[in-house]
Amino acid sequence: MEQQNINFTTPNGVDTEFLTLGDYAERAYLDYAVSVVKGRALPEVGDGQKPVQRRILFAMSEMGLAADAKPVKSARVVGDVLGKYHPHGDQSAYDALVRLAQDFSLRYPLIDGQGNFGSRDGDGAAAMRYTEARLTPIARLLLGELYEGTVDFMPNYDGSNEEPRGLPARLPFVLLNGASGIAVGLATEIPSHNLREVAQAAIALIRNPKLSHAELMTTLPGPDFPGGGQIISSADEIASAYEAGRGSLKVRARWKIEELARGQWQLVITELPPNASGQKVFEEIEELTNPKLKAGKKTLTPEQQQTKQHLLSLLDTVRDESGREAAVRLVFEPKSSRIEVDEFINTLLAQTSMESNVALNLVMIGTDGRPRQKPLIEILREWIAFRFVTITRRSRFRLAKMEDRIHILEGRLIVFLNLDEVIRIIREADEPKPALIHAFDLSERQADDILEIRLRQLARLESIKLEKELAELRDARTKLQELLGSEAAMKRLLMRELEADAKQYGDERRTLIRQERRAVIEARVVDEPITVVISQKGWVRVHKGHGLDAAQFAFKASDQLYGAFECRTPDTLIAWGSNGRVYSVPVATLPGGRGDGVPLTSLLELAAGTQLLHYFAAPIEQRLLLSMSTGFGFIAKIGDMVSRVKAGKAFMTLDAQAVPLLSVPLLPHASYVACLSSSARLLVFSLDELKTLAGGGRGLTLIGLEDGETLVQTAAFGAAGLVLTGVGRGGKLAEATLSLAALAPVLGKRARRGRAPAIKFKATGLRPA
Repeated sequence: MEQQNINFTTPNGVDTEFLTLGDYAERAYLDYAVSVVKGRALPEVGDGQKPVQRRILFAMSEMGLAADAKPVKSARVVGDVLGKYHPHGDQSAYDALVRLAQDFSLRYPLIDGQGNFGSRDGDGAAAMRYTEARLTPIARLLLGELYEGTVDFMPNYDGSNEEPRGLPARLPFVLLNGASGIAVGLATEIPSHNLREVAQAAIALIRNPKLSHAELMTTLPGPDFPGGGQIISSADEIASAYEAGRGSLKVRARWKIEELARGQWQLVITELPPNASGQKVFEEIEELTNPKLKAGKKTLTPEQQQTKQHLLSLLDTVRDESGREAAVRLVFEPKSSRIEVDEFINTLLAQTSMESNVALNLVMIGTDGRPRQKPLIEILREWIAFRFVTITRRSRFRLAKMEDRIHILEGRLIVFLNLDEVIRIIREADEPKPALIHAFDLSERQADDILEIRLRQLARLESIKLEKELAELRDARTKLQELLGSEAAMKRLLMRELEADAKQYGDERRTLIRQERRAVIEARVVDEPITVVISQKGWVRVHKGHGLDAAQFAFKASDQLYGAFECRTPDTLIAWGSNGRVYSVPVATLPGGRGDGVPLTSLLELAAGTQLLHYFAAPIEQRLLLSMSTGFGFIAKIGDMVSRVKAGKAFMTLDAQAVPLLSVPLLPHASYVACLSSSARLLVFSLDELKTLAGGGRGLTLIGLEDGETLVQTAAFGAAGLVLTGVGRGGKLAEATLSLAALAPVLGKRARRGRAPAIKFKATGLRPA
């Protein structure tokens, strides 16, 4: 970015040499934030490059380091980049160059690096004085049309040179190679994609601008990572993430089983997901089999001991056989051939980074210069518009060149027809240029061209060659004029170019997309009925059986029953935190019914200041209606909220002052949702209007609220009706049962404001009849 000076002008417009520290800090930080966002961290939708990457590629192009050129020392490239275009640290520029050359970081590397450019295990590249670099063939798609009027140039940081504002990319590299970066208040995490699929998706969108997101996803089903691996998220989850421009995808390694002598076998990992490496996996296994004491603990926790024993009972030997023949080959040998293969694989996936989540955050700088999170279809539409502009500028540039050449040749043809006279004028005239212009009605451009030709060459002009070249140029000019005058012709050309580039540079998909169940270590638990008892202060215990008398449950002084949940041992207990996170504990791991139990907080890792507000225990298939005091809500399953970590998972997106409300189980007979506000307004609408969010979020508006009003409670009910509770005259508890017919005045659409029900007391609670 260009250097900017602080404007010493007060908000009222008065120019002064004084500026408060607060104003100065605000302006300086804003300038810094804009600089980081637009000048460092985020890629542009047009060429998919960050400024340092663009400058490296441009500098190498200027140095003549094409794919067929001899590579030069990386230090020369870095020096040229720093000296002319990028006045920052040499190491940061070299790191960017190295990443452009790593085939395990970029799906389509733009630099051909020779020497040690690092490894997927985290090994750094050799110093820039040892490595060499040149551009790869596919870099031509970024730089090939640079000097055909396709992009604007701007002065470099000191005005001594010019650099392009962007590159005329023939393909959407922002999707091909992706990007990762952190700016001020913004971050981006764009995965890489397959070239053929991206090109076909762009072609489909050009043919049908009204193409739906679902139709687009059939052509571009998901990311294609450099290291392969497998995406195990469902097609709906992937499509939802791309439609929102943000989400999380579940990925895992790929493997094969090799049979050995005497019935033995071994597991061989052949592909790893992003952000995983052989070294990292082995370090994780070492930490699990030889755990360290946690802070403040004198012995290993029962969980650490259990994990250690379980892993050592399965795993005998691990080794890394990766090399030139196999980029990834991690070998795991079991203790015994009698160990079940599925259990062995499941344990390794669940305990290591061989199965993990990959963030998707499609934030980039658009063609309008503004950073924004964009859905996939908008990215492609914006790039197609960018490419139309690029082709238009290229065509106009070529047309101008052709018209100039035609103009020159027309002058030469006139000369050929009057060659002797032209030669005489040149030899005899003191000022031959005006004489030629006057004698043959030439333009200055034509006269200059004739005078620049040697007499020997002038005498050798051939009419046939001139007329043939003129005919070819006029034909090409006509085609270019037709192209510039026809949007349909422009579309056809763009699609032909995309198809040609996909044919030349495209390859097969590396990452398998197939939905799988996430790996979870399932302890063998006897399936039996139990009752989970939770107190108001969060103490939890279990009792065997169902139908227990709640009056028999004892609690600590000043504590009382929160709830007793009848479930089974394989089920899960969910707790909702005040920060929107959800925490899960397997029911089978909860302590028995003797005594007061244990505080649930001792089984979890809560963030500072977080309190547990609500609890629910049920099978993972149980659907719940989750809502918050600001009037938003959605449906999710217990299984969607299960987390393998004690710190839980972020699930409910809470606005300021928002509080999670009591979750409501959706029983099979439920077909309506009732919402009660703090002003005793009631709204009833169909359950079908709600959305299921497996990944959590804020959801939809359940009821319209006035300023200062909150949502108090929700309920899901069926044909039996709804029970409203409250306080009647004399402070006595009152309740009223309303049938569906009686609820007709408050029945409406979701997000309406509702109205006070026709009862004789103020409603403060509700439940299904």
